[in-house]
Amino acid sequence: MSGKANVFRMGRKIDYNGGNAFLQLMYRSAASRAILSPITLPCVSKLVRLFLNSPLSVPMIGSFIEKNGIDMSASEKQSFHSFNDFFTRKLVKGSRPFDSDPNKLCATCDGKLTAFKINEDSVFEIKGTPYTVSELLHSRKLAERYKGGWCFIFRLEPSDYHRYVYIDNGVKTDNYFINGRLHTVQPIAINRCKVFKTNCREFTLMKTRRFGDVVQIEVGALCVGKISNSCGKGSFKCGEEKGLFEFGGSTIIQLFKSGTVSPDYDILMNTASDMETPVKQGEAIGYRL
Repeated sequence: MSGKANVFRMGRKIDYNGGNAFLQLMYRSAASRAILSPITLPCVSKLVRLFLNSPLSVPMIGSFIEKNGIDMSASEKQSFHSFNDFFTRKLVKGSRPFDSDPNKLCATCDGKLTAFKINEDSVFEIKGTPYTVSELLHSRKLAERYKGGWCFIFRLEPSDYHRYVYIDNGVKTDNYFINGRLHTVQPIAINRCKVFKTNCREFTLMKTRRFGDVVQIEVGALCVGKISNSCGKGSFKCGEEKGLFEFGGSTIIQLFKSGTVSPDYDILMNTASDMETPVKQGEAIGYRL
């Protein structure tokens, strides 16, 4: 199959020095990052979560919808008892259809996508910052399986839909939680500390029918109250919901073995140009080899 997508999707330039004034102040020096350290503790995000789960947070919903231009016509319901009730809302069935081509790899979630090659040392590099797969998974043995494969990174902003689904039929292991901190996943932080190996995260090994053994890692972030995976070990179906994030920006990382998939051409070109590709859940983002 051709590696080029039918339509070239425009990327969005990654501003590794941007973000709001608070994030710029906190992440631009080692001294300020030390001051930030207590804020990244999970207990702080849990306190935020208590408020966002309460009726007191309902007044925030209207301004959030307006500011982010969210289309509420696809929501199953229009009335909510808390901000997190709104944030984790379900969409009506059929709002995020999967590409019908069985050779296509589709997006597990809405988000801003980049794709990186994993080299023979099980390392991929983001803007000069190397990550090893063993750091992400706390398993050198598991990391060895993904040498020469691909790493897909979906960065979810607060305005994105925060439910994610299975990309194929298959069976999975239990969910393995790795404790950590909760830095923001904004590019300014990714450029200055190893967020993906530092933050709380949960991973699952999925044996898929079309794409081989895939590792999916859900990464928490600043003010994300909870990573909620709906079930543990067992079978799953393509398009079935895997889980959700509560409020905040978050990240999903998928690892594919060598020789199983390739990203679409436009995603590779955008990533090489320091651009993220906005994608929707179910949209084709690559193809099986």
